[in-house]
Parts: sequence; C-alpha cells; structure tokens
Amino acid sequence: MQHEFWLERWKQNQIGFHKQEINPHLQYYWSRLAVSQGDRVFVPLCGKSNDMLWLRVMGYQVVGVELSPLAVDSFFSDNDLKPKVRRKGDFLISEVDGLQIFCGDFFALRPADLGHIKVVYDRASLVALPVDMRINYVSSLSTLLSTNTQILLITLDYPQHEMQGPPFSVQGEEVNRLFSTWCDVELLASEDVLEQETSFKERGLTRMVEQTYRLVVL
Repeated sequence: MQHEFWLERWKQNQIGFHKQEINPHLQYYWSRLAVSQGDRVFVPLCGKSNDMLWLRVMGYQVVGVELSPLAVDSFFSDNDLKPKVRRKGDFLISEVDGLQIFCGDFFALRPADLGHIKVVYDRASLVALPVDMRINYVSSLSTLLSTNTQILLITLDYPQHEMQGPPFSVQGEEVNRLFSTWCDVELLASEDVLEQETSFKERGLTRMVEQTYRLVVL
C-alpha cells in the first residue's frame, strides 16, 4: 500500500474512515491513562480527526502526523483555524494554539521532531495498514517513544476474508505479538459493534469486534 493510495483517497474524498463525532472510547477510557494537562499527545496518521480538537480542549498539547496535504488543510479550514506554517526538514508543520500537524511521511519522523510524548492515541493508524506495514509502523513507533509512554490503541477484529481492508482486522494475538516485547499490554474493552456499523454489515461482515487497549512502554 503506497503513499499514492492514501493521497488518491483524499483527492477523491473517499474517506469513510473519517468520523465527525468524537470517538466514545477516547472519551470513556482517557481517564484510565496517567496524563496531566499540558502533556504532549501524539496522533499518528491523524487525517482530519476531530478527536484532536477534543484532546486540545481537554488541555493537552497535540501533535499529529498526516501524509495528505488535503487532509491537513481540511482539518484547519473545517474548524475555522488559521495555522502558522513552517518547514522542518521533510515536513510542513501547521500549528495553532498548542496543536501541531506534521504533513509528511510518518516513517520519516525522528524523536527530536516530536519532543517528549506522554501518550499516543491510535484509533485509525494500525488498522489502516496491511500486515507487513503494521510491522514497520510498530517498529518505527517504538523508536519515537521513551519508557512509560502510554498508548491508547483501538483495533477492529473481524473475519478478514469477508472484507478487503482498510480498515484491516487486527486480532488480539497480533497486538500482543507486535507490542508485548516492548510494552505492557492491557485490554480495556472488547465490544461487538457490527449492529452499529451498518455499512460494514452491508458489505457482508458476520462479526466485528472493537477492542481498546492501554499499552505502556517498558
């Protein structure tokens, strides 16, 4: 899955993965994390997620990274925000009132770009990638984080043969395989969401379970 795939999805406005509403798992399970106002929260592959606005309103410094310039521009214009834009290496950084979005390739990020991250919020990153890229994504993510960084991870588990991703199915066994060597892994919730996700049911899915994890870097 190359960069052109996602750039074309945004160009064609094929962004069914984008949700206008704030993710309920973010709101409900955020209190399970040890985080203080002013801490930095990293949102990889952020798109134009309104979850970033919720995090900023709650008092956190928010740093996102997104490949598509259309997604970045849309996030700020949709929310009537006028960011300052500057270039740093391979990235264009748009910033307004404690919220930054790096426009560029996630895999080009270095720890110095992000500063000290307290929490990673991953609702739509891991599930957006095929299996080989998930391995590379997790490996790269591990280089950006320090001990005791927390990750709030949301995944989907469904019969992969019933639907072509993205979003892809990421089962609990894979989460443990990807993260358990460098993170403490805690499953916070596992919820059957097929009846709520009617578009996926219409595509032929017989099961869809949404799982929420709290990970802590060892």
